[in-house]
Amino acid sequence: MAVRIRLTRLGRKKKPFYRIVVADSQCPRDGKFLDIVGTYDPLQDPATITIDNEKLQNWVGKGALPTTTVKSLLKKAAITE
Repeated sequence: MAVRIRLTRLGRKKKPFYRIVVADSQCPRDGKFLDIVGTYDPLQDPATITIDNEKLQNWVGKGALPTTTVKSLLKKAAITE
């Protein structure tokens, strides 16, 4: 079972809001997940990214890999792996 740190979409049509979640790579985008690590709101100016560093480091330590999009969000939030 490969575990990924990825985005899941919430919000309405044309008003996206994302959660940064830890999920099995085989599950659908908006399906089951293991833990919520943070949020991303692209509609704010500037876009807001909130991350629970303790949870994130815990999951990365267990072997969870971030997707490329989440990796770029972590760079923007100035969080290193």
